[in-house]
Amino acid sequence: MDEVWEDLSNIPADPPEMRELCKDCKRPAVVCWCSGLPPERLKPQSTIILLQHPAEEKRCLRTAPMLQLGLADNKCLIYKGKKFPQPRHEALENILNQPNTVLLYPSKTAIDIRALESNNESYNIVLIDGTWPQAKAIYASSPILHKIKQVKLITSSTSSYIIRTQPTEGCLSTLETAAEALSQLENDPKYREQLVQPLHVLCQYQLDNGAVTHQSKEFLIKTKTYPKLIGKRLSKLLQSTNDCILKETMNKH
Repeated sequence: MDEVWEDLSNIPADPPEMRELCKDCKRPAVVCWCSGLPPERLKPQSTIILLQHPAEEKRCLRTAPMLQLGLADNKCLIYKGKKFPQPRHEALENILNQPNTVLLYPSKTAIDIRALESNNESYNIVLIDGTWPQAKAIYASSPILHKIKQVKLITSSTSSYIIRTQPTEGCLSTLETAAEALSQLENDPKYREQLVQPLHVLCQYQLDNGAVTHQSKEFLIKTKTYPKLIGKRLSKLLQSTNDCILKETMNKH
């Protein structure tokens, strides 16, 4: 018994020393991706507005902070919640009601973002940050979003977020979606090229330390290597994506 008390008395009262954190990305210095950030924070005409599901903030490999640090102050605004706007979301309702606000959401009425007037015009580009089911739930519970002009991305880009499983081959991370949207809207490839570099740094570190590349669920299903049964929701999403790709291909010809 005396030995037990002696052992307990030797436990330090202070908490163990934590790993040094980067002052910018708040990640442990050894896994910091800030070396991939643009040399100077980019200043687009338009502003990215992220409506972020609370669960997304808890992910250790999320990309929203990369976007926020890659863009100039007030060019990436993040609001958290499961429905929008709420009283705590300062100025958000005013932003969502502005005529130059657009919602990047793949609805049937969404138009190509490149069809927007881009001559000296700035837009508030609203993105829902979360998984596809979370994004659909946020959209359904936020009637104000239904009134906003909706736009979509038409791109052949594939995700560089290879350490995370995407639903379909055409899915992009929040960072990549915003970067592609800014590049198309402002007709400047630097947003696509520079904003995603921290993601490359992150993925390379993970791969160097035992992570493996992930194929999309769509790829795994097509190759009959997906380990689970396909639910109706995923099946419908895959079919919708394939129909969209087929339609765009036919329009090009």
